[in-house]
Amino acid sequence: QKKKLLEELGEKRLPYVTPADADFRQLWKTKYSKLIFRKSDTVPEELHQMVQEGFLTLRKHDCFFQDLVRIKGKDFLTPVSRILIGNPGCTYKYLNTRLFTVPWPTEGYDIKYCSPEIRDACKALIRLNDYLHIEAVKALQGQNFFETKEIKDSTVIDREQDFATSLTDKGSVSKDQSSCVPEDDYISLKNRTSYNLTLLNYMDPLQMLYLKQEPYFGMGNMAVSWHHDENLVERSTVAVYSYSCEDSATEESNEQKLKGRDPAVWHIGLKVAWDIETPGLAIPLHQGDFYLMLDDLNVTHQHCVLAGFSPRFSSTHRVADCSRGTLEYIFGQCELALQNMQTDSDSMALSLKSLETAVIKQVEEIHNEVEFEWLRQFWFQGKRYLKCTDWWLKPMAQLEEFWRKMEIMTSLVLSEVGKEQQIEEQRNKTINCFLLVLTERQRLRKEWTAR
Repeated sequence: QKKKLLEELGEKRLPYVTPADADFRQLWKTKYSKLIFRKSDTVPEELHQMVQEGFLTLRKHDCFFQDLVRIKGKDFLTPVSRILIGNPGCTYKYLNTRLFTVPWPTEGYDIKYCSPEIRDACKALIRLNDYLHIEAVKALQGQNFFETKEIKDSTVIDREQDFATSLTDKGSVSKDQSSCVPEDDYISLKNRTSYNLTLLNYMDPLQMLYLKQEPYFGMGNMAVSWHHDENLVERSTVAVYSYSCEDSATEESNEQKLKGRDPAVWHIGLKVAWDIETPGLAIPLHQGDFYLMLDDLNVTHQHCVLAGFSPRFSSTHRVADCSRGTLEYIFGQCELALQNMQTDSDSMALSLKSLETAVIKQVEEIHNEVEFEWLRQFWFQGKRYLKCTDWWLKPMAQLEEFWRKMEIMTSLVLSEVGKEQQIEEQRNKTINCFLLVLTERQRLRKEWTAR
């Protein structure tokens, strides 16, 4: 799709607008209304201070890492350095790389941090997470209220407001208005904004030898290319808090004197996905600003991050789809697989309860999942998590023990199908099914070894 789109464009560049352009408000209202922007002065100063000190602490302790991601069979280092912080036992997978949360302080969990400073940084981020959750619920309530009102009204009032107000007017709603939201809808709004983790990003553009140029609109250097966020709960909100380490005097002097976006200032870029007609948006991000991508905006639109001149941190809060990405899930899968192994009470010999094809297939697929989605993903990233906490070492040791037992189960299958008393038809069915999973395991082991 990208190649085809670029071929259609040729040397032509699509138009894009910034808040300084006269048609910005109307474009936002008609094509980008599910983007909500908040300037830094709407956030409590105490929260700013806690979060920004937390960013700097994590940077001082070298807790940000470039990820080695896999795209179309090739490995690439991300230009942005990252760390994942969130609910204990949660993971987040993007571009074939699974990240494991540094757990933020959570009641009922014994989490030992490498220093009190790192604990305070994680505590600050869960405070930010709670704040953004409340703001996102209010924004969605406001959007639902105004959408309902516009449907009922015979005419839609055109609210003439400036950029800062227009991007935030749907994000506020009175108590009387919020009471119009049905209880089931309110629960849905809470679920779609209950962030279970945040992916923190850091980049100093001046330390990068090369940054890609934005290809469609000519917006300049990109820190992160056009994309949809992956692995999210359907229609969930993404909240992004931005902290660029800019000098306030520089910030004011650079304020939109140029045509297009100011290259010294970080921006969020948005466009309608695979659309060569609608102009894009480039919105400046200053210290402490945050924005919300509501409802299905992450699906219908793409976004990129346009680099400024100063170093920048961001905290991107997500409702990650953890249906297959938590310790609770993978431990449950291991328990299911190991139900097929039994120990003789007299000889203590190990054997399999069932040789049914479906059972063997399920066990061996879980075997692969434990090895390639968890153990290899974790240790491939080295000991990076030990810079913050040793929390993951115990569950990983337990997973390794489960994996060893599943290796024994694989050997037991091989032993059983080799016995002469096996019915040939049943043996062939078992072998054919078994070989498919083993072939995939061998392929993946070679791939990981090469990486």
